[in-house]
Amino acid sequence: MIEDRLQAELAEIASLGLSRRRRVLESPCGRIAAVDGRKMLNFASNDYLGLAGNAEIARAMADGALHWGAGSGASHLVSGHLAPHDRLEEEIAAFLGFPRALTFSTGYLANLAIVPTLAGRGAAVFADKLNHASLIDAVQLSKAQGADSQRYPHNDMAALERQLAASSAPTKVIVSDAVFSMDGDLAPLPLLFQLAERYDAWLVIDDAHGFGVLGPHGKGSLAHFNLPFHPRLLLMGTLGKAAGVGGAFVAGSDIAIEYLLQRARSYIFTTAAPAPIACALSKSLTIIKAGDALRANLFARIGQLRDGLAGLRWSLLPSLSAIQPLIVGENEAAIALSKALWERGLWAPAIRPPTVPKGTARLRISVSAAHTAADIEHLINALKELA
Repeated sequence: MIEDRLQAELAEIASLGLSRRRRVLESPCGRIAAVDGRKMLNFASNDYLGLAGNAEIARAMADGALHWGAGSGASHLVSGHLAPHDRLEEEIAAFLGFPRALTFSTGYLANLAIVPTLAGRGAAVFADKLNHASLIDAVQLSKAQGADSQRYPHNDMAALERQLAASSAPTKVIVSDAVFSMDGDLAPLPLLFQLAERYDAWLVIDDAHGFGVLGPHGKGSLAHFNLPFHPRLLLMGTLGKAAGVGGAFVAGSDIAIEYLLQRARSYIFTTAAPAPIACALSKSLTIIKAGDALRANLFARIGQLRDGLAGLRWSLLPSLSAIQPLIVGENEAAIALSKALWERGLWAPAIRPPTVPKGTARLRISVSAAHTAADIEHLINALKELA
C-alpha cells in the first residue's frame, strides 16, 4: 500500500514519545486559555506583551476589513500591494531607524527570502547551530544553489572567526537568531557585527523573539545592544509574537530591500497578506512604542519566576528573555512534568528532540506582560510541589 511507509514512520515517532498533537483553543489567545474543554493558565504562547487579544488591535483589523475587504487579491508585485501594506512598511522602517522595510506573510517566508537571495553559487553562509528551523531551511536552499554552508558552535565567536578567515568566498553571509527560540539566550550581536565588518560579510539577524520586547521602546535586540543601522545588516522580525497579530518584516538599506523585492522568490510568488492585518499591525506598533509599562511588568514577572525557581532539581537556562526554558532531561520526564502541571491548570508544553538536542527535553515557559504576580506564584508553587 502506498501509505505503508508513512504509517511505519508515524508508528516509530509514537514509540519514541515524539508525536505532536494540536490542542484546540476555544477562546482568544491570552493569559487564560480555554482549551480542550478546560480553562488553563497559559505559559505556552509567544504573546509576550499580551496583545493578541487586545481590543484596540482587533477593532483596527475589523475596521480594516470593512474598508479594504478580506483579501489582497494578488501578490505584492502584481496588484496586491495596498495602501495599508505600504504605510506599515514605512512605519516599521521609521520605528527601527532603517531606510526601508519589506513585509511578508510569515517569518518563515521572510527568512526563505533573505538567505538564498543573498547567497547563491560561490557564496558562503555561516550559521549558528541553534538557529531556528526557518533559517536552517533557508541555508539549505542556498546550499542547493551552490553556496558553501558552515555551522559554528552556538555563540562561539572564535570558531566563527576561524571559518570566516579560512573562506575565500566573494560573498559571505553570517546568519543568527538574536534571541534563540528554545534556549532564550541572546546572540553576541556586537561581536557578530565586528566580525561582519572585519570579513566584509552580510549580517542577517532574526529578531523574532526580541522585537517589541527588548531595547528602548521595544525596538528589539539591535537597540538592546545600541547597534545602529548599517548597510550590511538585514533584520528580520516577526509580527505574530510580541506584536500580537501575524506576518513579518525584513528591514535594511534601500538597495538591499530593493534587491529582495526584485529577486526573492518567497516574496515575488506569494499572495500578499490581507490588508486588515496591516491595519491591525499599525495599531500594534503604536502600542509597542508606548509599551514601557507592559515591558516593565514582563521583566518583573521574569525576575519573579527565576527567583522563585532557584534551587530546584530542574534548572532554568540563563535567559533574560520572555522564553524561560526549564531543563528536565529525558523525554518521558518532560512529558510527565508538563502533564502534571496541566492537571493543575497550568499549560507549559514539553519541548523534545528533534527541536532540542537529545537529553535536553524541557518545559518552554513563556512569560507574558499579561501575567500577574499571582500567576507566576501559582506556577512556582506547583513546580516546587512536583520537584
